[in-house]
Amino acid sequence: METLRVDNLAALDAVLTPEARFVDPFNDVHGIEAIRGVFAHGFEHCPGMRFQVFARAVDGQHALLRWRMTCDDSSTDLVIEGMSELTLAPDGRVAAHVDYWDPAAQLYERVPVLGWLLRRIRRRLAAPVARDGR
Repeated sequence: METLRVDNLAALDAVLTPEARFVDPFNDVHGIEAIRGVFAHGFEHCPGMRFQVFARAVDGQHALLRWRMTCDDSSTDLVIEGMSELTLAPDGRVAAHVDYWDPAAQLYERVPVLGWLLRRIRRRLAAPVARDGR
């Protein structure tokens, strides 16, 4: 993830199985071409997109990655934090990649009117917390 760039999307061929599945809050696609399309679309909307993996856990054919995606485009300065669940094929390539992150808190709430509404809903649904923090 950390070395993925718009100009090296062909590198996905070496790390994904041909029938790999990719899922995130907006996509559920199968196959390297479709996955490459998802990342190409992301780079189109965020040319400066970068991933930083800051925690990893591997157990047999399963891996978890904790990551931060930044969009350094001068108009957005977007930062999204999430987690990926990877299922590895016997040859070590990725057979499934499922991303978990909160688009409401990290993306939708940045939209002026929609953000106000979502923040209000979030506050209403949140558990009450005593003023002294207990």
